[in-house]
Amino acid sequence: MSEELMQDALDYHALPTPGKISVELTTPAETQRDLSLAYSPGVAEPCREIAADVENAYRYTGKGNLVAVISNGTAVLGLGNLGALASKPVMEGKALLFKRFAGINSIDIEVETEDAGEFIDTVARIATTFGGINLEDIKAPECFEIESALIERCDIPVFHDDQHGTAIVTAAGLVSALEIQGKRIEDAVVTCLGAGAAAIACMRLLISLGARRENIYMLDRRGVIYEGREGVNTYKQEFANRTDKRSLSDAISGADVFIGLSGADLLSPEMLLSMADRPVVFACSNPDPEIKPELALATRDDLIIATGRSDYPNQVNNVLGFPFIFRGALDVRASAINEEMKVAAVHALCDLAREPVEQVVLDACGVESLAFGPEYIIPKPMDSRLLGRLAPAVARAAVESGVARVALPEDYAPTL
Repeated sequence: MSEELMQDALDYHALPTPGKISVELTTPAETQRDLSLAYSPGVAEPCREIAADVENAYRYTGKGNLVAVISNGTAVLGLGNLGALASKPVMEGKALLFKRFAGINSIDIEVETEDAGEFIDTVARIATTFGGINLEDIKAPECFEIESALIERCDIPVFHDDQHGTAIVTAAGLVSALEIQGKRIEDAVVTCLGAGAAAIACMRLLISLGARRENIYMLDRRGVIYEGREGVNTYKQEFANRTDKRSLSDAISGADVFIGLSGADLLSPEMLLSMADRPVVFACSNPDPEIKPELALATRDDLIIATGRSDYPNQVNNVLGFPFIFRGALDVRASAINEEMKVAAVHALCDLAREPVEQVVLDACGVESLAFGPEYIIPKPMDSRLLGRLAPAVARAAVESGVARVALPEDYAPTL
């Protein structure tokens, strides 16, 4: 990051008012009567209604359009364990994105503990305030325990975006890229460099979409995760492959797909050359990918490459998923975000990528044209159609899978 960009980032967060979110009023508060309705004595009436039937909270409060973004700061972006307070700018940023892209009110909560049990108890006790909970920047493997326990204890959607948001957007881009390359996910050999929360969620979702577990090679810092390897936690063990491959060079040879969720410059040109014809490379380490697109494309001209960066084509960006997934879940009062809803979001993203791109999106991206192909496998975040495509797909999947608590309106078409 340049000195100028660093200073601009600091100024953006400090000026004209510190932070990125604020609270706004939705009802008048100008007269004595307004205040008597907003607070005492009028507020007693909705309190009584909610005490009689908790579902009335959705009618008389903002619960149904309120998401908490919660972290303990143990895995902040690619910066590591910075602590709860240092994660606050990221959590505020997530709240900004919820509002900007899906009209969802969101507040950030930073929990000062690294103990999973304490974190779970804290969040579970405040969950009734919200319509949904977005967990963020919590290190593995604790993040798996935390999410699982909160899903069990809470009756609202609990979604760890570092896991499932990344997985949904990655899977959508990969399905499209494989189609362009003339391949099927059912046949693809996938090498995944990284074995953290995002990597495990990505591989799980690919299997839900048809990938074969025996075709997936996952690597951590010690190499390939294989059957019989000692020191492998329960979550990694799920992807232990029966193989004699041990290194990345071994695992990448002949692979159709490389998914990198690890670190900079770990995929060499020689490794890339050893992949199968027409490979797909997702080099998603930020800010520096596992292989720079310029180097990858200079090494071979038959590949499709995606990164996590906005200054290259095919950005894998979680904002393509979580605002719209929560919008659909909230609007049918879903009790969870399940696998069916995630798969529905993947297919909605894939379908939109195949449609003509509107001029307003081209203008926002500063390009003359975009069309489904090697440099456009996934929609752009500025595409306003995302809300109208993903939210209904997710809401329908919630209804059909039995986790929705209200019916989907026939004319359901969310807008900002």
